[in-house]
Amino acid sequence: MSYLYTFKDQKGLREVIKPGDVTKYIGLGILTLEAGESYKTKTYDKEVVLVILSGKANLKVDDVKYENLGERKDVFSGRATAVYIPRESFYEVIEAQGEKLEIAVLSAVAEKKFKPFVVKPEDVVVNHRGVPGYQRDVHDIIVDNGEGRVDRIVVGETFSYTGEWSSYPSHKHDAYNPPEETMMEEIYFFKVNPPEGFGVQVMYNDDLSLRDAYIIKDKDAVAIPEGYHPVASAPGFAVYYLWVMAGPHGRKLTPKDDQKLVKAMKK
Repeated sequence: MSYLYTFKDQKGLREVIKPGDVTKYIGLGILTLEAGESYKTKTYDKEVVLVILSGKANLKVDDVKYENLGERKDVFSGRATAVYIPRESFYEVIEAQGEKLEIAVLSAVAEKKFKPFVVKPEDVVVNHRGVPGYQRDVHDIIVDNGEGRVDRIVVGETFSYTGEWSSYPSHKHDAYNPPEETMMEEIYFFKVNPPEGFGVQVMYNDDLSLRDAYIIKDKDAVAIPEGYHPVASAPGFAVYYLWVMAGPHGRKLTPKDDQKLVKAMKK
């Protein structure tokens, strides 16, 4: 079974990964609007986070209005603006500056309903992680700041350094074994800079019954319901991935590193 979803151009909303396909709790869609276009829908039993990838938007969530959201021309030019939309809510997105608008629509099956809110670029928490060979900058969009404000969903962005690995040393979070590991599904949505380049998504488990690698191109996505999942960027190219996580046992991520790999690295 392939967990790779290659890019397909489509106007309006393209549902890339639906909850219930290979993931139980989470989904990914990409909303593309041209100048002045709008899109309206309902969240039903899912909480949704809209992450503005490029462009500027006006939003209406039930009776709450947000205007002129979005400050970056692409994901590599700044921190994200995002909007949290609770379950059982109507929302409308309107392109606001007369140019193309691209938004990632991240969803998680939710049981509790909260209030909508906006995450501004200055609210995003930036962490530099790793050492030369596997350096990256991780942007927490809705992570710790979501406690008591969202039900399940966890969202952020990772900016890998050119020619280096990220999500490394390899880790997984597919088993509930507290306090060593939690169970959370994950989806990655990729951008590559320049877009002609590529990255590599590796996926494997301890007994290697899962042992895959995918060539990642601009706007591809990968579902991660199981296994270790490091990412490599080709030399000369930066790889970005937006990530969404959710699971049945709370929002705190407790990943388990590949212990064989970690021990071998220390030799």
